[in-house]
Amino acid sequence: MGKTLVIAEKPSVAQDIVRALTPVAGKFDKHDEYFENDAWVVTSAVGHLVEIQAPEEFDVKRGKWSFAHLPVIPPYFDLKPVDKTKGRLSAVVKLAKRKDISELVNACDAGREGELIFRLIEQYAFGEGGEKKAAVRKPVRRLWLQSMTPQAIRDGFDALRSDQQMQGLASAARSRSEADWLVGINGTRAMTAFNSRDGGFFLTTVGRVQTPTLAIVVEREEQIRKFISRDYWEVHATFLAEAGEYPGKWFDPKWKKNPDDAEQKADRVWSAKEAQAIAVAVRGKAATVTEESKPSTQASPLLFDLTSLQREANGRFGYSAKTTLALAQSLYERHKALTYPRTDSRALPEDYLATVKQTMGMLADSGMGHLAPFAAQALKEGYVKPTKRVFDNSKVSDHFAIIPTPQAPSGLSDAEQKLYDLVVRRFLSVFFPSAEYLVTTRISQVVDHSFRTDGKVLVKPGWLAIWGKEAEVDKPEGEEGSGKSLVPVREGEMPRAEVVEPKGLKTRPPARYSEATLLGAMEGAGKFVEDDELREAMQEKGLGTPATRAATIEGLIAEKYMLRDGRELIPTAKAFQLMTLLRGLGVEELTKPELTGEWEHKLAQMEHGKLSRDAFMLEIAEMTRHIVRKAKEYDRDTVPGDYATLKTPCPNCGGIVRENYRRYTCTGRSGTGEDACGFSFTKIPAGRAFEQDEVEQFLRDKRIGPLEGFRSKAGWPFTAEIALKYDEEEKNWKLEFDFGDEEDPAQTGEVIDFSGQESLGPCPKCGARVFEWGKNYVCEKSVPTAAQPTPSCDFKTGQIILQQPVDREQMHKLLATGKTGLLDKFVSMRTRRPFKAFLAWDAEAGKVNFEFEQRESKFPPRKGAAARAAPPAKKTAAAKSPAAKKAPAAKKAAAPKAPRKAGPGLAPSADLAAVIGAEPVARTEAVKKIWDYIKANGLQDAKDKRAINADAKLQKVFGKPQVTMFELAGILGKHLG
Repeated sequence: MGKTLVIAEKPSVAQDIVRALTPVAGKFDKHDEYFENDAWVVTSAVGHLVEIQAPEEFDVKRGKWSFAHLPVIPPYFDLKPVDKTKGRLSAVVKLAKRKDISELVNACDAGREGELIFRLIEQYAFGEGGEKKAAVRKPVRRLWLQSMTPQAIRDGFDALRSDQQMQGLASAARSRSEADWLVGINGTRAMTAFNSRDGGFFLTTVGRVQTPTLAIVVEREEQIRKFISRDYWEVHATFLAEAGEYPGKWFDPKWKKNPDDAEQKADRVWSAKEAQAIAVAVRGKAATVTEESKPSTQASPLLFDLTSLQREANGRFGYSAKTTLALAQSLYERHKALTYPRTDSRALPEDYLATVKQTMGMLADSGMGHLAPFAAQALKEGYVKPTKRVFDNSKVSDHFAIIPTPQAPSGLSDAEQKLYDLVVRRFLSVFFPSAEYLVTTRISQVVDHSFRTDGKVLVKPGWLAIWGKEAEVDKPEGEEGSGKSLVPVREGEMPRAEVVEPKGLKTRPPARYSEATLLGAMEGAGKFVEDDELREAMQEKGLGTPATRAATIEGLIAEKYMLRDGRELIPTAKAFQLMTLLRGLGVEELTKPELTGEWEHKLAQMEHGKLSRDAFMLEIAEMTRHIVRKAKEYDRDTVPGDYATLKTPCPNCGGIVRENYRRYTCTGRSGTGEDACGFSFTKIPAGRAFEQDEVEQFLRDKRIGPLEGFRSKAGWPFTAEIALKYDEEEKNWKLEFDFGDEEDPAQTGEVIDFSGQESLGPCPKCGARVFEWGKNYVCEKSVPTAAQPTPSCDFKTGQIILQQPVDREQMHKLLATGKTGLLDKFVSMRTRRPFKAFLAWDAEAGKVNFEFEQRESKFPPRKGAAARAAPPAKKTAAAKSPAAKKAPAAKKAAAPKAPRKAGPGLAPSADLAAVIGAEPVARTEAVKKIWDYIKANGLQDAKDKRAINADAKLQKVFGKPQVTMFELAGILGKHLG
């Protein structure tokens, strides 16, 4: 009998499986990419190793994205290895084809995506073309894990599922993947082709999940922009009773909700006159009081699924959805502290009670002093019991809710600890009793006007005690933690309306989406769907899955459809243009969640054997043809939409400039176009859409930039300034890119005047001042000036280096400390890939270089591996000339150089040594040390932070009582030899 090959989704899971099987299956030998004993071989993927692609004869490469090549609907899909993991794929396939391997076990994550990862690897190993399988295909069984504890893994191997049981899920997984490819690829290419008709390459991505998600954000922004604020008033009163004062707010007891005006509310008055009349009518008058008090309870929220965890972490800690998923995944994989996080369920299986008690026992005995007593209390009081609110098989999908495992974690980072605590608190809360309140509603009737007062007092905190809330009954009002308890009013007493004042307010537009609220909208997108069956399908899935929603949001930001501003997500001009296009072309189905609802409904039918894969894919192919046909056959000049009129007049004739789908165009002083002068420019120069404030600035200043996000005709990104320049032949203004190709004044002899400019700091070469000039930062002695016609220094560095803008603040930091902050938008001219680096002054090389951040390994070194010291930070020459700022050119970026050996340094003078020590130092290190001394002793001038006051030691170095920060480097140069 042969061996069984187990294929997990990640290396850490493979290790967990080996640890769990060792006590029952014997010791495993470790090899480079797998573990093996007499009966088992265990290996893993690293996520997706294989992806689908159109066969070569049906594929359309970039540069040929025209309607002539669309739609692309291949009769079958080929597979291609994911570039980064080709080595891992080869190793797994080699193991699968070994003659002594008689059976495969799919141990990828339980769910549609895990099923797809395994099936594509298996097809790549044994397939011949399309989905045909060779005769050598080996039997497959499925490991379905909900938890990564050793016992849960062993239980999973005792209950392996058959290949036949998984066929429905496999078909649904493959169909969803291929359908997303067909709609996404063809939709993206069709919209890109449409937007690139006038030249250039305007990448316009669409997708089944990303586009409806974007539509939600754009629709909210449209509501905000169209919102007209209205004035309203509230009337607030203070009533004086025998026992003290209490507040009240006027309301209309006869008010009914107006379906046409959501701003109408019972406590709002819509004129100052009416509000003032109410105040005058009741001021100083006695009130009759009616009061109702009743108990109220509040149960804890349900257990976390991934989306609710991401929302809570975003609200509490500001974590992005991507960050929360990464932390939860680490707590699951590395620390074994949480159950599987990529779940959409908020309940536990009905047979999980014993495990929950075991986990509660671990928490009770843990060192978490702030939570252990609550776990002990839950066990002692018998709170952990089988309730349908927590244990319900019907509410468990592929995975159950996120809870702590019985394994106590150690070595957590601060962020991991915060998230773990959050999950533990929610886990404890769900078993604790409800919080109990006493809610009082008091109505004070004065003449014909009613005032409402609400009081809410926490009587028994229940689960809220876990979150630091205590009972408030006996606490005086105003003391921390007190509730809104009301002063008593005895029966028959008539308190007087002592103070009554109208309060003027304004209606507010709806709030922009944050990641937390957008995740909630994606999860609950089904509520926008009218069809009952589709809405039911969407209730389970929403837009995307818990595992992919974070990536969808990050993808929209990466494609410049949205940007983050603090915690707000703001759609860009590119997003509005896409929505205008899809509505105008009549393919609005791409913007609506019904599409996902329909797919999920049919995929669910496929999982249960009620719909064939072929029938579903035929429908998808027809939908794809429809989208491409709509874009291809659209023959009007512009797309209908809600377009802007600019505030800035036409630079040529002073006429009104208006927006249409493709351009900003002068419509003449009349605004009708009859007297237009012909001035216009594209809305999307080189594939980058103007924002509204940018286009106003561009027209006003006739220049803007440097701006990121432009793309060449071949699709490569670049950064540049754009300018309006007058064309003598056409007698009009034209948009042009400006890459900063100024002639070198050192060659032309042009005298540069820096008067009126503020220096950024001292030149690291000669100590003179550094200024902005053109598209560079230059030493004043590197160009001809009135004071020094012949340059004596050559320090110069670009304001844009490999597409990374270097702003004044970063250059100031480099000159003051020797290094910028970490910059993350460099793009290699050789590989076209983005990278992060610092810019640092390299004294030995005499120029600005790249310095790469050192990263500690995520995992400890293997046993037996020799301990190695961290290598010195690598540096590579940073481009100094304006050529570095151009769109991708033939010239390659300098390759990283080998780390340089540190030189012996410069010896400080006796006076300087008294401040920074006598050890030889580089000039930049001397600057840093003296700045540390200045800050430690508070020597920066209180009124002018750029001035430094000398103490007794620095007086000897400076030679005067005060210097400016820009003089430092030059002065230190005289003290270093």
